Amino acid sequence: MTEFRVPKLNNNDTSYVLVEWLAEDGQEVRDGDPIVLLETSKATEEVEAPADGVLRRLLAEGAECEPGQVIARLLASADEPPAETTGGHPDGNPGEPQTSTPPGDVSGVIVTAPARELIQAHGIAMERVYALGRKVIRRTDVEELLGAQEPSPAVADDATAEDDATAGDDATAGDDDAQWITLSRAQQRTAEVVERSRREIPAAFTAMNVDVTEVLSLARDLTRRLRTLVGLPEMVVKAAGGLLDRFPMFFAEPGPGPRARRAATADVGVTVDVGRGLFIPVVRDAGNRPLAEIAGDLVGFRKTALTGSFRERDLQGGAITLTLHTHDGIVFAVPIVFPGQTCALSLTAPRTEVVQDGPGFAVRKTATVGLAYDHRYINGRDAAEFLGELRTALESPARFLTENG
Repeated sequence: MTEFRVPKLNNNDTSYVLVEWLAEDGQEVRDGDPIVLLETSKATEEVEAPADGVLRRLLAEGAECEPGQVIARLLASADEPPAETTGGHPDGNPGEPQTSTPPGDVSGVIVTAPARELIQAHGIAMERVYALGRKVIRRTDVEELLGAQEPSPAVADDATAEDDATAGDDATAGDDDAQWITLSRAQQRTAEVVERSRREIPAAFTAMNVDVTEVLSLARDLTRRLRTLVGLPEMVVKAAGGLLDRFPMFFAEPGPGPRARRAATADVGVTVDVGRGLFIPVVRDAGNRPLAEIAGDLVGFRKTALTGSFRERDLQGGAITLTLHTHDGIVFAVPIVFPGQTCALSLTAPRTEVVQDGPGFAVRKTATVGLAYDHRYINGRDAAEFLGELRTALESPARFLTENG
């Protein structure tokens, strides 16, 4: 008999959600077969069987589990009785079986444990939950329902009257759930990373304006020729990846003591936010891969973000991060330097500007590229040189033409 324990999928979460079993109870599986789908705060991950055997599931779909917890067993044969019938925890104490649906529910919809807690706390009718038409209801789905739920005028009036009556008292006295916005699980993880960054990394910031008129024209041409969307972010990822050899510290991983580990390849994380939380999937080896492949990666990332079905390996291993700030009117943005990296780039949407051109003026497209950097490893002069090289690559995009014909 082989115990199937929950693997450690990332360093940010202490618990995951068992979204779906991919193999039936009592089914014979092979070593390496995907048997369960686990959800972290940022991704969903298929976990494979560690050995051959007959699967005996110990935890229901929708339940929470912890790294190291026994959630199934692989028996030598179907006739071998399982040692227990409840899910074991890392400390060896078995827990009560968990169910993902209440007694009498015949909907077939899986409601995860965090989602059910929020449903019960706010008294949401299950009919509204099932009306979402989703096979698996997660906490973020319930939060969407709550966001669309406006408080009644009576509730608003009561809240206002209570605020007036208790002015100067304890700020939390008399509060009800309608007055609070609960952060999603993914946003809570983001908050933890931001707090750690602010606490541990002494960051500085430098920004530079870049004339992107020519590179945008080239991007439109390449979009037609390559039959995939090429825009300014794709160009910046490619250009930044090409700077690895000249600026190794910008892609290095801070180590213990006065050292930083070199990166073998320029793996660039790019922020993706389509309204379901912030994700930072990683474009691998951006300096050596064709622009068409990089563009294909980013298109795929945006599609995956719509379903929230990233895998942990999609999000891990970035050597540098590019944060995109594409709303009109943003002049510059200061990115967070993520733990494990020495710097992060930011990119604004292109904007139209009138600039001096010899004795006259011209209308050009410009964007601001910013660099936040850990001042323990990178100095201001180095940051300016890095941004200058990046600007040169974007303002003279002949190499993009050479590479892509």
